[in-house]
Amino acid sequence: MTRGPGSRSGGEPCRFPGPLNYSVIMVKADPEKLAQLLGSEPLADLSDEELVSAHLKGRPGAFQELYDRYRDRLIHFISRKTGDPDRAQDLVQEAFIRVTRHLHRFDTSKKFSTWVYTIASNLSKNELRNRSRSPLVLFQRLTGGWEDDHRPLQFEDFSMRPDDLYRKRYLRRLVEDTVKELPEHHQLVFRLRELEGKSYEEISEITGVNLGTVKSRLHRARNSFAQRIEPFLN
Repeated sequence: MTRGPGSRSGGEPCRFPGPLNYSVIMVKADPEKLAQLLGSEPLADLSDEELVSAHLKGRPGAFQELYDRYRDRLIHFISRKTGDPDRAQDLVQEAFIRVTRHLHRFDTSKKFSTWVYTIASNLSKNELRNRSRSPLVLFQRLTGGWEDDHRPLQFEDFSMRPDDLYRKRYLRRLVEDTVKELPEHHQLVFRLRELEGKSYEEISEITGVNLGTVKSRLHRARNSFAQRIEPFLN
């Protein structure tokens, strides 16, 4: 007797334990689809490099998780390098724009953290380099942040563009005119320290007053100078 495809040897029909799940059968040879069907690991449990791979494969939220992990850390990192927390937030945005632009070329066998911090470091260096070419840096030095050991104010840099040189020469005249408005004993210590770069000891010897008096006069001279020149810098 010939048995049909759905019969057993005893003539009973062959029954499957349940309906066939063709999608599972289909993805046995496709691990990526199987992972999607079975559910993926929570994003928070993935490593940085796994998040990169997940983002490149189209998983929603993977890149946002990377951004959330590094945003505050990078702001702190860039703030320490540039001294400007507000600008640091802009630079972090720029860093992640660069990450998205080049993420497809990232080698996931390497550490994502090293890569993103390198980008942030380079942006910080560029920021400082651009600042050094701008007269605004001099503005900042003229109005605060005086250090105990620094070079005198510099007004000439012949590697600068002509328009920057013009602004620095204008600043030089502005500084000279502002210094002349200070009391005479403040003018002297300010010129010796900020314009000529003399040490406290040298100023003490030149002026004939002790170190404490030199520092006290210089402190007052700096504050008075900053107050007088501030209206011209805004």
